[in-house]
Amino acid sequence: MTGQGPDACLEGILALSGDDRWKIDHSHAVINVTAYVVRSFDGNALIFAMPLHVLRPLLSEVPLDLRGSPGAVACIIEQIKQRAQSDPALGPLVGRGTRFPHQFASITEPYTVVGSSAALASDLWHAGDRNFADASGVHLLLNGAVPCPQQFTQADVASVIETVARLCDAVTAIACFVPVRELETAWISTLDQQLLREMLPSLGLVSFIGDGARLARHYTRYRCYFRTAGPKTGVHIPFACPLELDPCELELPASNRTITGLGIRRREVFAVAGSNAQGKTTFLEGIHAGMDDHATGDGRELAVTVPGLCTAEAMNCMLTGADVSMFFSALPPGISGTAHAASGMGSGSMNMAYQVQRAIGRDCPLLVIDEDRAAPNLLVRSCLQTHEITPLSEILGHDRGKMGETALIFAACAMDVVVAQADRIMLLDNHTAYAVDREVFRKRVAESLEKIAGDLR
Repeated sequence: MTGQGPDACLEGILALSGDDRWKIDHSHAVINVTAYVVRSFDGNALIFAMPLHVLRPLLSEVPLDLRGSPGAVACIIEQIKQRAQSDPALGPLVGRGTRFPHQFASITEPYTVVGSSAALASDLWHAGDRNFADASGVHLLLNGAVPCPQQFTQADVASVIETVARLCDAVTAIACFVPVRELETAWISTLDQQLLREMLPSLGLVSFIGDGARLARHYTRYRCYFRTAGPKTGVHIPFACPLELDPCELELPASNRTITGLGIRRREVFAVAGSNAQGKTTFLEGIHAGMDDHATGDGRELAVTVPGLCTAEAMNCMLTGADVSMFFSALPPGISGTAHAASGMGSGSMNMAYQVQRAIGRDCPLLVIDEDRAAPNLLVRSCLQTHEITPLSEILGHDRGKMGETALIFAACAMDVVVAQADRIMLLDNHTAYAVDREVFRKRVAESLEKIAGDLR
């Protein structure tokens, strides 16, 4: 060894010869990126990362489309995580023996997202570019921490190396003995989602929520975003598409299972209505999360959405050459330029207008708007508004062509005038889905507005 201190530990780890089941993955070892040993800030722990190559030929055991392999890798990782709390040899994964082991708890936080086009949960251990399977076996990037030696004597360095070697043995033992049946189930589930996502456009759909999907989430310290959060604990009502909304019947390409559910159609306007806290936002989040692949048990395995979904919400921020001409024929004071190229500190409604118009201009397949985060004055007209502003409800009612190829799904409670412009309306009541007849609803809205007008006279 030529290094000293942590460097000597890293040299020794990278020199581990392994056995016929594992070896150090030198082809993916990038010093200070995927291979390092460093002191923690308090000097109490040695934090390490090292790429491990488990010589289990998954592609031979599960001869399926490689695209489903992240599901099998995720299955292996989650089983290692479950054992980490009780197996002493896996202790480094949870920082066992260090002064503050909770600092390393994120590594073993359960994770039910198999794959995502977004950079999600970078602090969690999950399948991805650095944890994957190929023809040569399973590649895992191990992260963890061990107590930091005081002197870094030869015996200290040897002890650290031996601890990491035992970790490699323990990880490999689990990775090699996960039953093929479990890996195949996880593989096929992931492949089903990917192939179904590719198939949706040919069916005229941009999203699909299968019957039985459980979309509500349970948030934790490390999974505090709806796309990364796990399934809700306790009462969790599964989704069921009402018959009046014309459920789709689809065959999953990999498993050949036939499933039913709600399909969101290309170019349609779909309203999710209901009172407060009935699951409207949760439903929209499920649509959004459908761009990810989910592990069995997540609840969103049957929620699949084509790539490219966009959202629009109210926020105050700077605009630079923003095209808002779909909604504004003239600009308010303080905003320079023209409606086709507005610049300045935009209001919530103007920024939302820009987001909507940008999404449509980019041929976004699906635009999602949640009333809770929207600018009401961009959705419905007020008697105080000038005619220089055209709200979304009027565009949908009189100039639908401006939406282009983009489908719109929105959640609303108080925006009856917008809901009335939808092609289909779904009501959520006690977290259960019901269909609302569009013509009946429009009549009720008209009667309600007439009554309000009469009461004001």
